[in-house]
Amino acid sequence: MRSVFIAVLIAGLGLAGFAVYMARDYIASLETTAVAEPAVPMTEIIAVKHDIAYGSPLTTDDLHYLELPTDALPEGTFTVAEDLFPQGFDVPRTVIRAMLKNEPVLANKVTKPGEDAGVATRLSSGMRAFAIRVDVASGVSGFLRPDDEVDLFWTGTLPDERREVTKLIDTNVRIVAVDQSADSERAGATVARTITVEATPRQVAAFAQAQSSGRLSLALVGALDQIVSEQVEIDQRELLGIEEETRAEAPVAPKTCSIRTRRGSEVVEIPIPCNDG
Repeated sequence: MRSVFIAVLIAGLGLAGFAVYMARDYIASLETTAVAEPAVPMTEIIAVKHDIAYGSPLTTDDLHYLELPTDALPEGTFTVAEDLFPQGFDVPRTVIRAMLKNEPVLANKVTKPGEDAGVATRLSSGMRAFAIRVDVASGVSGFLRPDDEVDLFWTGTLPDERREVTKLIDTNVRIVAVDQSADSERAGATVARTITVEATPRQVAAFAQAQSSGRLSLALVGALDQIVSEQVEIDQRELLGIEEETRAEAPVAPKTCSIRTRRGSEVVEIPIPCNDG
């Protein structure tokens, strides 16, 4: 019995030793493979040290370098401080989109050197800012923020017609400011009196005409909505499902022809065939 126990013990020790040997060999092969794999190319970019709010000046004290994979760099990054502050480190830029700690500094999140965070810095090339008067109803109950997109509806009376219509006049128009604020990070709902939108010169002319001839209402577009709204026009009859009455045409009386003749002292009419020729 004792000899059997010793044999089992020796076999167990042998298996344990073999397992340790195999594990060591496997780990060594993994290390060799890891060393053989090429390293991911990295690039040093400029990022912020801490959270920075909209409208804050950006200086070298707010920045540090951070390594990111070269193939994963977002567009508009800065790799050297001289590119971020081309007019000198004493001429700061202003933050126009809030940034979190260790977030890369991008060109579209800061103004040009020396500029403040006004509405003009948020306009795309060739675009203009146009102010639209709103209230709690037409302004989506105060839930609009800069960078939101809206559809614009016009309500008014059509020329030479007595019916009032509501018509979609433009879609996916970007808001650049709410009242006097261009901060898209502000929290809470406020009832705005003015919404400033980004528009082409032609759109500005159309919006001005619409605002002077009727009422403008805004409809907020969903953040993930990729569908462009179709053309919409509706009047009160269509809204209530009232069909326009069609008047029946009066029957046309058949054409008759006659001649008058005198019979003694009496004048009589005698029907004759009509000559259309």
